[in-house]
Amino acid sequence: MRKDTIVALFLDIGNVLLTNGWDHTMRQQAAQKFALDYEEMNERHHLTFDTYEEGKLTLAEYLGRVVFCSPRSFSRKDFTDFIFAQSKPKPDMIQLVQELKQRYGLKTAAVSNEGRELTLYRVKKFQLSSFIDFFISSCFVHLRKPDEDMYRLALDCAQVEAERVVYIDDRPMFVEVAAALGINGIHHSDFGSTRKALANFGLKT
Repeated sequence: MRKDTIVALFLDIGNVLLTNGWDHTMRQQAAQKFALDYEEMNERHHLTFDTYEEGKLTLAEYLGRVVFCSPRSFSRKDFTDFIFAQSKPKPDMIQLVQELKQRYGLKTAAVSNEGRELTLYRVKKFQLSSFIDFFISSCFVHLRKPDEDMYRLALDCAQVEAERVVYIDDRPMFVEVAAALGINGIHHSDFGSTRKALANFGLKT
């Protein structure tokens, strides 16, 4: 095997394999649906969401700080159901990863920032574990990208050299941080360009 042969894919989940779990657009929609003050909710969100993503708060505790800090006319279940309902698959990207994994025998790892309840729901709902071997999720490892230790941990778990990995993320900075460790990166903006970039690394469908 050539030393530059790609043997593993590291993948962000939000906006790559699935829609984001809980982004600003979704929070705006929630504010409108539940008649909330978006600016107040969003400020509270930014003050505490990192702690939730690092697995140091439950979703109920996060919502207690951000939404249910005042009496509401709706239930926690109503709001939680709304959050979960925002997750949708990116079928073309999922199929692409599945095909590449099967064709080339790739190791696959999710390297993502996401809270525990959202992660568990999304993994089960979209059967991500059927084609992703392990999950370096911020809520499990208590680190968040762009911390370099997220990528070092993924490399250790995969037991592969950095130059034999391709990492796909929609955030340019995260790709740059991984590249500083020697990991090949693709800034994902759309299916077509990512598929072409993978082909340039020898991963063709």
